[in-house]
Amino acid sequence: MSARFRGKSVLVTGAASGIGKATVDLFADEGANVIAVDLTPTAKPEPARVGSIMTVDGNAGDEREVAAMVATAVERHGGLDIICANAGISGGMAGLFEQSAEDWLSLLQVNLIGPFLAIKHGAKAMMDAGRPGAIVCTASVAGLRAGAGGLAYSASKAGVINLVQGAAQQLTGSGIRVNAVCPGLVDTGMTQDLYTAARSKGREDLIGQLNPLKRGGEPAEIARTIAFLASDEAAYINGQALVVDGGLSTSLPFAKPRKLGQASF
Repeated sequence: MSARFRGKSVLVTGAASGIGKATVDLFADEGANVIAVDLTPTAKPEPARVGSIMTVDGNAGDEREVAAMVATAVERHGGLDIICANAGISGGMAGLFEQSAEDWLSLLQVNLIGPFLAIKHGAKAMMDAGRPGAIVCTASVAGLRAGAGGLAYSASKAGVINLVQGAAQQLTGSGIRVNAVCPGLVDTGMTQDLYTAARSKGREDLIGQLNPLKRGGEPAEIARTIAFLASDEAAYINGQALVVDGGLSTSLPFAKPRKLGQASF
């Protein structure tokens, strides 16, 4: 295991499970000192082998709490180098006429305002310390086009993609990079019902059937992408939305060929 993040101060929201937990563990294993934040922790990160992990209960959509999270990272580790704004909720698959404005507000508070607050307060801490940094927000392929998630969820993730683009521009000259990762179907608590239903029917082979790799993703695969975007290896990547979906978004929907290599229309 490398130690490319040795001594780095990292803040991760939505850290108790799924992509967030995998990200916390990876950063800590590679030497980072991680503040792992979640509103309702269900699983504590495993002890780090190289770096350290401090778990904090907090609401990623509440400005006072986000400011406090950032302050904790600065006070405990002498600054802040990396933020992973990962916290999110699905909002279900309710249709256009089945959701209220209140439903949208609660989802946007976490999925879109949360990343905004992480960027606002995290970037300010980095700039005050005169140090460069990296911010990675979890968006989704659902934010690229319709059909990959509920309406409110998809709109919130589209907002995240635009947010990182605008933030990258507004932070010109600061040395702070802001990017997004756009996962496809990944085995997390958010997709648990889908995975459970497929497995209970012996149809796990249908999971991820729409992408060329014909499988769903694993949290660790998304965590590795987040770590790449936060690392010096991605030092010239800024304001981008990196898609990690097994190839799902490379094509518009079409009828699958009966044989490999055979097109269908």
